[in-house]
Amino acid sequence: MTNRKRPKVYLTRKLPDAVETRMRELFDAELNIDDTPRLQPELVAAVKSADVLVPTVTDRIDAALIDQAGPQLKLIASFSNGFDHIDVDAAARKGITVTNTPNVLTEDTADMTMALILAVPRRLVEGAQVLNGKPGEWAGWSPTWMLGRRLGGKRIGIVGMGRIGTAVARRAKAFGLSIHYHNRKRVSPATEEALEATYWDSLDQMLARVDIVSVNCPSTPATFHLLSARRLALMQPTSYIVNTARGDIIDEAALIQCLRDGRIAGAGLDVFENEPAVNAKLVKLAEQGKVVLLPHMGSATMEGRIDMGDKVIINIRTFFDGHRPPNRVLPGRT
Repeated sequence: MTNRKRPKVYLTRKLPDAVETRMRELFDAELNIDDTPRLQPELVAAVKSADVLVPTVTDRIDAALIDQAGPQLKLIASFSNGFDHIDVDAAARKGITVTNTPNVLTEDTADMTMALILAVPRRLVEGAQVLNGKPGEWAGWSPTWMLGRRLGGKRIGIVGMGRIGTAVARRAKAFGLSIHYHNRKRVSPATEEALEATYWDSLDQMLARVDIVSVNCPSTPATFHLLSARRLALMQPTSYIVNTARGDIIDEAALIQCLRDGRIAGAGLDVFENEPAVNAKLVKLAEQGKVVLLPHMGSATMEGRIDMGDKVIINIRTFFDGHRPPNRVLPGRT
């Protein structure tokens, strides 16, 4: 790339300093120093002038925006594992390649999923708030106070047994949970044997039989409100649900009603249906100890973010060296 014009790369959000420094060394990179989300007019101006757009999951790169792109825009190198925020088919029609950053957030997201699986039934946040929010009001240990639920011996039902779902299953098994899963395709016999996992081709039947539901599938039109009001009603009143995937996979209004009515014991949510807005009813339920809420931080480790940035750089360099980038997203996948 040293003997040719450096591509103009437009970053929509601030990335780790190490990533941005390397971007400036290799490309004509326009950074977002203060991390203010780009407005639509700014994105329009970017696609009309940049050779590469580097968006994140907070940017909506839809057909209307892509249609306004200039002929020089040839690559959308997303800083994300998911790509539901990009109209990949519209990009393909315009001759624009789309890439993402898969396989670097698996362990981080699985760690956070397991943290929520522990936090909700064991009431960790409630316990912490007793000391943090009401100093001096703790009367000391009591045999019947702040009782939660044991994990060992319970059944976990994993919705989406891809890389993250499988990583969650490994962790859950170590905590003594019995592994159940629903997936479009059955995992390999070797994986099932190692995890002692039970496959359910019927999501409905699995939901009715497990104690904890972990949502780990991607967000697609087919998974929108996959956990609908009808399916949530199948869960046991002593069961819990954890979501570190995407907010719109669960019908949030139906989940709130289930929690308020006591038809589900609790929930742990790292994602929300209308991010960054969080339903005020969920916040109230959190205050009542019925749900643990996190601000979409499941993959938020320094190591993970730097690995994502490295993948973005590799995708850009490979593309402009005339080769197919390793993490190309093919049209039709959404």
